Amino acid sequence: MFSQVEEYLIAQQSAHLEQLKDFLRIPSVSADPERKADMLTAADFVADKLKAAGLDTQIHPVDGHPIVTGEWRKAGADAPTVLIYGHYDVQPPDPLDLWTTPPFEPEVRNGKIYARGATDDKGQMLTHVLAVDAWMKTVGKLPVNVIFVIEGEEEVGSSNLDRFLEEKKEEFACDVAVVSDTSMYAADLPAITYGLRGILACEVKVTGPNRDLHSGVFGGAVTNPINALTQMLAKVQDDEGRVLIPGFYDDVIELTAEEREQFAALPFSEDDFKKDLGVNAVHGEPGYSTTERRWARPTFDINGIYGGYQGAGPKTIVPSYAVAKMTCRLVPNQDAAKLTAALKSLLESVCPPGIKMEFREYHGCTGHVFNTSGPHFQAASKAIDFAFGKEPVMIREGGSIPVVATFQEIFGVETLLLGWGLNSDNLHSPDEHFHVANFQRGTLASAKLWEELGR
Repeated sequence: MFSQVEEYLIAQQSAHLEQLKDFLRIPSVSADPERKADMLTAADFVADKLKAAGLDTQIHPVDGHPIVTGEWRKAGADAPTVLIYGHYDVQPPDPLDLWTTPPFEPEVRNGKIYARGATDDKGQMLTHVLAVDAWMKTVGKLPVNVIFVIEGEEEVGSSNLDRFLEEKKEEFACDVAVVSDTSMYAADLPAITYGLRGILACEVKVTGPNRDLHSGVFGGAVTNPINALTQMLAKVQDDEGRVLIPGFYDDVIELTAEEREQFAALPFSEDDFKKDLGVNAVHGEPGYSTTERRWARPTFDINGIYGGYQGAGPKTIVPSYAVAKMTCRLVPNQDAAKLTAALKSLLESVCPPGIKMEFREYHGCTGHVFNTSGPHFQAASKAIDFAFGKEPVMIREGGSIPVVATFQEIFGVETLLLGWGLNSDNLHSPDEHFHVANFQRGTLASAKLWEELGR
């Protein structure tokens, strides 16, 4: 049966590329209130494709941009049910002057399709829709039951997704989730991401005098909030990169010897890494490689700091306040809420006299590591090997995908993170692109995945 599906996908490659172009022409920027009509157009596009593939399709209104679902459940009670997640919204295209061609006028150059959303996430998500469509157009049925959940608010925080999925907890019960919003390890080296770091995000504001003061008249007589804040933040991390929040490492699950060997065997050049970033040295927690620090060790980062005078030339003041925004990347088993409270307590304990501290908590989520020897991962590995002609490597990612935690918490399932793009595809940047060959191989891998999971 699968030979029919494969032949169909090969025959339809040009038509599928045109469908992707049509999708990319829709400027579905969720952060821009003026693009509300375009967001609805994008939701309609997704719904139409799911309906054309033979799925029962709905567009669900929410407080923000709608969620699109598509279901096919005729594979039988013994067949697994797969929940496929993606998003149709995209990042703002600014700065426009840095694009070679307009961001919503897709163009193929040198084997790559250039447009906002090409790889994040329209192109990757569409591979799964096209794969299901190929099965339905040729065989007339799927080896698995499928549920598509495609949202329009991923780029602005997915504020409605968790509530929607919680409401659908019984209806959308599934055996495994599939997300293609990650990357391959390198060109022509496919990967399955089996681990993600979690995150905690927060902000601290320190206030001293009730107004900016003349530093000649008042300097040395009151505590300077910027001085105080930098001194406080210096107590959170040592010079070598170890985080000093009490209890920070207590629950960390260490890398296994096997994982460290796998990471070390991946093609990675530290010299190329430094050259690409324009730095003359790497830095981080002692005893770990750059790859291990990026993927599997917890961190503390100051994301932004401001206060006082920011204009041209000097202005001799003692500022009234200073603010820092901070995140910690967390590894599996670390508790975001517990560590946020510990960070707040540490900062309070080192806040100097004459300073009032305010602490604001933002989002947090846990890290995850999945068992790569399980049947779902083995099925995905076989499907990718078939489509790409190379067995995928197992990697972790240093970033966070909150929906993975949501699937674990609500449905109790693991997620197959199958990225067809590359980290070099300029996600969130001008000239975003997606290799056409990876779009096609990703579609074939997706189609093969349904067969392998159905076994």
